[in-house]
Amino acid sequence: MISTQGSALYAQVESVLASEVTGRSLKPGDQLPTEDDLMARFGVSRITVRRAIQNLVSRGLVEIQRGRGTFVAPHKITQEITELSGFVEDMQAIGRKATARLIDKKIVTADEIVARQLALPKGARVVRIQRVRLGDGVPISFDETYLPLDIGKKIITNNLAVEPIFSLLERKYKIPLVEAEYKLEAVAAEVAVAVALRVEQGSPMFRIERTSYSTGARPVDYEKLYYRGDLIRFVTRLARKARR
Repeated sequence: MISTQGSALYAQVESVLASEVTGRSLKPGDQLPTEDDLMARFGVSRITVRRAIQNLVSRGLVEIQRGRGTFVAPHKITQEITELSGFVEDMQAIGRKATARLIDKKIVTADEIVARQLALPKGARVVRIQRVRLGDGVPISFDETYLPLDIGKKIITNNLAVEPIFSLLERKYKIPLVEAEYKLEAVAAEVAVAVALRVEQGSPMFRIERTSYSTGARPVDYEKLYYRGDLIRFVTRLARKARR
């Protein structure tokens, strides 16, 4: 039971459950008790329980899975953007196991954006690779990679569910990656991305457009990376220029 004095009942229920989540007595993936169980535990109405749960959802602490119940949400991954690195390297840096699920690989015609990023004429043939990237078995990002045809035809002969593209470029095919241009924005998950990541259509996503360059400023890899907004946050450190 909770006190009828002080803050609103739903806020008290929310506070207790939030403490159990952040204090790890409820761990990521654990299912919360049913509404009836919470009503009995706290001695409150269904409306009060539902408002408390909705507030926890808004805070990103729990997630409602339709037809299954309410579960403690996975803790967010903090990823630094300080150097050019691939997904496997990023996951290894935070102690997570990286895996991939190949969705598609084929030769396609470059649209205006892809052609411009890879410094090719519009309509040129390029290789497109689509994969879901997972950390500790949890789908984190949907990656759409475009490669110039000569490079891409080599890359797709490999097991892309196991071998990182960056590693193949540098170690197997001796194509050094020197620098990259990043563009990051918030978007809503479109149908294909939502299905691949097993989230609701319209879920918040970080979309990163990344063009990686080899020696001689040659663009060799253009990617559209869709990261789940509920699972990851990006950080960087900026230096201030000296003012005269």
